[in-house]
Amino acid sequence: MIQTLLASTAALLTACAATSSSASCDNLGPSPCRTDIVDVTVLDRTTGERLAVYSHDGQRWVAGTPGHRYAVSVRSRWSGRILSVVSVDGVNVVSGETAAWGQGGYVLSPGESYDILGWRKSQDRVADFVFTNLEDSYAARTGRPDDVGVIGLAVFREAYAPPPASLNEATPTESNQAARGQAGSAATDPAAPVARAKAAPEMPSLSEDRSEKRLGTGHGQSESSRVLATTFERAQEHPDQVIAIRYDRRERLVAMGVIPAGSVPRPFPQSASAGFVADPPSRW
Repeated sequence: MIQTLLASTAALLTACAATSSSASCDNLGPSPCRTDIVDVTVLDRTTGERLAVYSHDGQRWVAGTPGHRYAVSVRSRWSGRILSVVSVDGVNVVSGETAAWGQGGYVLSPGESYDILGWRKSQDRVADFVFTNLEDSYAARTGRPDDVGVIGLAVFREAYAPPPASLNEATPTESNQAARGQAGSAATDPAAPVARAKAAPEMPSLSEDRSEKRLGTGHGQSESSRVLATTFERAQEHPDQVIAIRYDRRERLVAMGVIPAGSVPRPFPQSASAGFVADPPSRW
């Protein structure tokens, strides 16, 4: 068990032991991924809206607005504790390292939710996530612009101690050897199903117009976000669920065909011209 940090009542910040990140895993196929561990949404904190998700060529997209603050909201659907290693633009939001599965992240108890507001600066504060031009993004400013435009989560279930074996069952040594043999064959069998992420769609060429530039996530203003300490041990080396949500300006997503041209989501489509209560018709 590794000493970690715990967020107040909702989420935990953890610095778990490093694990391998060589396998490929996403939500497009079976083992080793699951699709029932967490729900993730992106919240525009400037407007209070939950950003609509658009599916295109096997990828999920949201449209961000330059200058708006946002949060990554994670809700656990699992019956035990989970660890969520979160990245933005290829950077771990807790440590600032180039993101990998074996790094630290946030831990949720069963049914809990947590809004990740920004880049963690300490146990008490974060720097806000804010949509900005690519060159002003935190990743680009720290020399890592290649993966700007994607939010990622690698989710792990917590390990637990199995109940003691009964007298009629195989000895612990035999059971452990059998389990190791099965796990080893699954990991090394080239025919075992492994989900492969689709290549990202080709981006249209950029113009000098700022409205055409790609969107990234900046290092915004500091605000309070308290975390404390806990421990967490992963149930397995590979994530149980990997989620990727790409983002960019609405204009670029329209140009790419992600959002149909002319489509502007309306929160109350039946009420665009609503006014006040009309008088009843005359009796005569």
